[in-house]
Amino acid sequence: MSQPIPASSTSSASAPSAAPSRSARSRPRQPVVTGVGVVAPNGQSAERFWKSVQNGDSVLGPVTREGCTHLPLKVAGEVEGFDPSALIDGRFLVQTDRFTHFAMAAAEMALQDARLENDPEHPFAIGVVTAAGSGGGEFGQGELQQLWGKGPSFVGPYQSIAWFYAASTGQISIRGGFRGPCGVLANDEAGGLDALAHAARTIRRGTDAVVVGATEAPLAPYSVVCQLGYPELSLSADPQRAYLPFTTDACGFAPAEGGAMFVLEDREAAQRRGARPQAVLAGHAANFTGTGDWSRSRQGLARAIRDALDEAGCSAREVDVVFADALGVPEADQAEALAIADALGPHAATVPVTAPKTGFGRAYSASSALDVAAAVLALEHGVVPPTPNVTGVRHDLDVVTGEARTTPLHTALVLSRGLMGCNSAVVLRSAHGDER
Repeated sequence: MSQPIPASSTSSASAPSAAPSRSARSRPRQPVVTGVGVVAPNGQSAERFWKSVQNGDSVLGPVTREGCTHLPLKVAGEVEGFDPSALIDGRFLVQTDRFTHFAMAAAEMALQDARLENDPEHPFAIGVVTAAGSGGGEFGQGELQQLWGKGPSFVGPYQSIAWFYAASTGQISIRGGFRGPCGVLANDEAGGLDALAHAARTIRRGTDAVVVGATEAPLAPYSVVCQLGYPELSLSADPQRAYLPFTTDACGFAPAEGGAMFVLEDREAAQRRGARPQAVLAGHAANFTGTGDWSRSRQGLARAIRDALDEAGCSAREVDVVFADALGVPEADQAEALAIADALGPHAATVPVTAPKTGFGRAYSASSALDVAAAVLALEHGVVPPTPNVTGVRHDLDVVTGEARTTPLHTALVLSRGLMGCNSAVVLRSAHGDER
C-alpha cells in the first residue's frame, strides 16, 4: 500500500485544531461546507461549473467513448479533456478507475478551497465518506478483457479493488493521511445526499471535518449496457431534447459522469482555524418507497421534505429555491410536483424550482452531489440558475427557465430519488445570515 502524502500542496492550508474542551463539546455541533470541488461535463472546477450552471449552458452531446458509439444510448454528459495527472500522483492513478480519479481530483480541489490539510499530530480529526452507484466499471472491464484475451498474467493486482465502491473513500483517506471515521454508500441517485447526511452525523458526534461527496463514471461499454435495462433512460439522439423533465416531451434522463466533493466541518472548528463557511447543512431525511410505480414516490418524497425541514427548524415558507430531482419521466415528474405541493403547501406554487442537470446530465449518485454544489454556490451568489433546454412546463411549478434569477437566497431544498426507490431531501442554509 502506498504511503500517505499531504492532502494539499497549498502552503496556506490550515490543519484542524486540537480537540475542544469538554464545555465546548457540550454545545451542538453545526456542520458547514467550507470547500467545494467539482469535476463535471460543464466544468472541471467549482468556478467553471458555476459559471456554466448560471448561464444555463447545455453541454449534452453524442456519446463518443470508445466501445459505446454503436449502442442505443446516443446522448450523455461526458467530461472532456480531463487530465487527472495534473492533480494526482501517477502511482495512485494506475491503481484506480476513472470514477476514483474524479473523486480524488474533486477532493483535492475541495481541500484547497477550504485551505485544509491533515495534521500528523491529529490524524483522526478528518474522515472521508463517498457514495457510488456504478463503481469502477471501466477498470474492471479492461482487466477482464486482458484476462480472457491474453491470460491471467496480464491482469494486475488492482483488479480486486479498483472496481469496488469503496475505492474512492480508501484512496482519498490513504492519500491524505485521513484516519478519522470513513464510510461508503453503495447507492443510487440519493447517495450523494445521504453521504452528506452521514458526514453531518459524524461531525455532530465529534469529528472536526469530513471529506464527502460522490462521483460516477458510467460511460464505459459494460456500464452502458447495464444501464440499457433502465426504462427511465432516454434514448433520444437529439441533445436538446434528450432530457426534458416537467414537459410534455419528457422521454427519460440523459446520463452523465463526474461529480462533486466537499469539505464538511464543525462550524466552531472551522472558525478556530479561520475558515469561511459557505453553507450550513441544516437538515436531511430519507426513506424508501420501492420500484415499479413512480406515483408511490409522491408520499415518500413529501415525507422526506417535511422531515428534513423539521430537522432544520425551517418552515415551508422559508424555502427560497428547490433543486428538483427532475427524472424526466412523466409519471415521476408528476409525483415530484405533487410531493413538493404536499410538503410546501401554498408556497409550492411560487417558490423557484430549478434543475441545472438538464444541461449536463444525471450522474446517478453524483447527480445529487452536483445539485448540492450548485445549491451552495447559488446561496453564496444570490442567483437561481435556470433549467437548460426546458420550456413549456406542464406542472404547477415555478420552474426557472431561460435566464437565471437574481434574488436573496437563505434556504435551499435539494431533492433526489433513486431508480431503486430511495427518496432523500437536504436543507442547506446560508452561512452568512443576511450578509450578501
